[in-house]
Amino acid sequence: MTHFARRAAAGLASLAAIWLLPAGAQAQNALGANFNEHYEDVAYPDLERSGTQWVRIFVSMPEIDRFGAADHGAVKTILDVSKHGYKTILTLKHAYIGVPFPQAGGDTYRKDIERVDAVLRQVMGKIDILVIGNEPFIESRPVDRNANFNAYYEGLAKRAIEYRAKHCGEGCKTRIYMGALKQLERPEARTPATERWMEFVRTTPEIDGVTIHPHVARIEASKDYVDYILPRMRADQTFLVTEFSIVRWWERHMKSPIPASFADKYGLPRETLNWQVIRSALDKPFPKAKWDDFLSASPWFESRKHYLRNQMKMFRDTGKLAVATYAFKQGSSMGRNFGPRTTPWLLNSVVAARTVERNGDGTAAFNYAWIDDYKALQKQ
Repeated sequence: MTHFARRAAAGLASLAAIWLLPAGAQAQNALGANFNEHYEDVAYPDLERSGTQWVRIFVSMPEIDRFGAADHGAVKTILDVSKHGYKTILTLKHAYIGVPFPQAGGDTYRKDIERVDAVLRQVMGKIDILVIGNEPFIESRPVDRNANFNAYYEGLAKRAIEYRAKHCGEGCKTRIYMGALKQLERPEARTPATERWMEFVRTTPEIDGVTIHPHVARIEASKDYVDYILPRMRADQTFLVTEFSIVRWWERHMKSPIPASFADKYGLPRETLNWQVIRSALDKPFPKAKWDDFLSASPWFESRKHYLRNQMKMFRDTGKLAVATYAFKQGSSMGRNFGPRTTPWLLNSVVAARTVERNGDGTAAFNYAWIDDYKALQKQ
């Protein structure tokens, strides 16, 4: 067989492998709505008006002890969302922030296995994608990101794989991904632990791929994420982006003065700072026109109003994107004690539910910058 014949045969084999994958595993290039832990913010009128097809929520696993898996709001909501005909992603969040990381095989590990089992009994075969781990590499201490750390999460993933095989079968609807890598634009974030994470993803046939969370200051930095993960994945694997934004860009401008045109139009001192306007809108929501005026008159925001469209093109151009979910709604926790050092996550949101008055029909207002591109991206 010639070199070109071998390459053609390999290419056909790869395509055949992809064609045989369940729908959830294929590169669908989808855009959806991310709610993080704020399951209470899911509102079907908002999803319908925006054309949303995918919904993502995470469940904080220690809370399973208090509420039970069947009664936890995140679990109940994602199942209800599925019943309403939406595609669904549920992330299992095991956070050990600021405390020693547990030992693989130890008492805490066994407790986490019990929690995983409890959730699996509720969702396996009913949701489309299950993600093991939310942001493991920032929900742990740097000193603990070692072989034990990897073994711990690998054990949780194997448990989910075993459960699916035993209780859901070969054609199971639910696909499994490993949780999100963070801060890959920083060389120091690419460690032996991230290498082993990707090696486990690549060498475990039952895992469909990996997740990334690029929250960056410039769109070009997100390319560092895909450039890192793609060579470390199998040909038949895809990736998720269950969180992404340029929130680090917004942060840089919070202590800058507001636009003079906005200050003059609304009778504000020109020395008023951006964060102070946001705080004012959180204290008493603005009419939509006023909020839109504030953002559209701000070059640092207006110049990035097509970020969502541009970022999705970058992800889609890889040919390996399964689903990306974007911050959908200003969450109930976003307005608490907003100050000059608060991370302005709320500027990412498609639905401006906290900073803008409700529409006349009672629905929440959309952020002018995101909604048109968000709707268009649903159809592409």
